[in-house]
Amino acid sequence: MHPYRNTALALAVTLLGAGTAQADAPMVKTQAPGYYRNMLGDFEITALSDGTVQLPVDKLLLNTSEDHVREVLHEHFLSAPLETSVNGYLINTGDKLVLVDTGAGSLFGPTLGKLESNLEAAGYAPDDVDEIYITHMHPDHVGGLVANGKAVFPNATVRASQAGADYWLSQDQMDAAPEDQKDFFKEAMASLNPYVESRHFKPFTGKTDLVAGIEAIPAHGHTPGHSIYRVESEGQSLVLMGDLIHVGSVQFAEPSIAIQFDSNPEQAVDAREKAFDNAVESRTLVGSAHLSFPGMGHLKDAGDGYRFIPVNYDAMVEPVKPE
Repeated sequence: MHPYRNTALALAVTLLGAGTAQADAPMVKTQAPGYYRNMLGDFEITALSDGTVQLPVDKLLLNTSEDHVREVLHEHFLSAPLETSVNGYLINTGDKLVLVDTGAGSLFGPTLGKLESNLEAAGYAPDDVDEIYITHMHPDHVGGLVANGKAVFPNATVRASQAGADYWLSQDQMDAAPEDQKDFFKEAMASLNPYVESRHFKPFTGKTDLVAGIEAIPAHGHTPGHSIYRVESEGQSLVLMGDLIHVGSVQFAEPSIAIQFDSNPEQAVDAREKAFDNAVESRTLVGSAHLSFPGMGHLKDAGDGYRFIPVNYDAMVEPVKPE
């Protein structure tokens, strides 16, 4: 046999063996780092994943039935419990680095608490953050403020509505709350206290300009003091809606459906419909904490409800101009 043929046969055997080894490789079963970036005028917006949490949404949604929720989920190729995203949003205005909501930190178990690592994967450090805007003080929005009792973002000023602070940081309100709700108050206090003590907590009242291009807007109902944030640059706008919606596959088409987490379900429905109508009319981009990551898109009217159109993937590459 020709020596070259011997070499070719040996190479073929080696390649076949390599192929077999690859087929037997263990599955990785992890995602890429959870961040998604796009531009809004001159502002850089980075959606940050804190992870996901399984929610029994068929049992949590109000003004509907469990069977109906399960049917709608099935139509969307989903099921309950629903793997639900927890998202935060980082805004680089060029002058300020602003984070909207911080995820759950260590408060919800190992599937959440990834916002800090994804912030770093996106090219930033916690020390870089200048301002943090909290939509409301539920633990999956404020838990990431602290780790082991210390501030994760030592240089940041934390902003939230005064109405929210008066409720969630009040010992009297916690004492008056039902026993099964007291932990919400304890977790809010533990998350905010390091910033309160260092005088890095600065609440605001009502509709307020916070930094150039970012405005706080009251949208109460989900919790006392729940706020949304409007971001605008070069005529383009984004509204970060916090917890105005939890289950997009159900609540976009039927916005009257509330959730047990709403402290005032009727008011929460009204706030959602008002914000969604404004987004439809102005064609603004929206982002939300619990829509499937990155949780950003546009809204259109759809009969008695709305249709959500997710953002198109943007590779953030400058287009090549024809010569």
